[in-house]
Amino acid sequence: MARYTGPKSKIARRFKEPIFGPDKALDKKAYGPGQHGNARRRGKQSEYAIQLMEKQKAKYTYGILEKQFSNLFKKANARPGITGEILLQYCESRLDNTVYRLGIAPTRSGARQLVSHRHITVNGGIVNIPSYQLKIGDVISIREKSKSLEVISDSLAANTTKFDWLEWNGSTYSGTFSAIPEREQIPENIKEQLIVELYSK
Repeated sequence: MARYTGPKSKIARRFKEPIFGPDKALDKKAYGPGQHGNARRRGKQSEYAIQLMEKQKAKYTYGILEKQFSNLFKKANARPGITGEILLQYCESRLDNTVYRLGIAPTRSGARQLVSHRHITVNGGIVNIPSYQLKIGDVISIREKSKSLEVISDSLAANTTKFDWLEWNGSTYSGTFSAIPEREQIPENIKEQLIVELYSK
């Protein structure tokens, strides 16, 4: 399976951010992982190391593999506008990310699983490709047979976060991808310019 399935707390501690959601391990040990823990001396990072870390953070945050991420950057770079912002917009427009943002799943990995297992439809048709790129006006719904799934109902009940570019209809269990998000609307703490600089070397 070409997807990261290792310890998520370890990755969160590496970036010193809860990129997979609230993490008790990160609260207890707010320093990088490793045998020597907090006592380990870390020298000044090179410019390349800082840029690489930012790219890795973005990949882990959105659950995207290296080849996929590289292809997204090429697409973003080919379009007029700010490349880093367009790259994040592509990441946000993925179906699995949108299912997560709508609150249908509590995590992006959970959203990816719901999409892969054919619980999600786009404009009335089943789409089981997590990386599917949504367009403005696309309607994302929960398949009729899947509306009673406990994992979905629990996630929707616990979700309190709304995003300006998404509209959710609780009576029909569907959401609309109503706009491409602006950079200031995207809450992820990612310095996309560093990623652009890395790929531009």
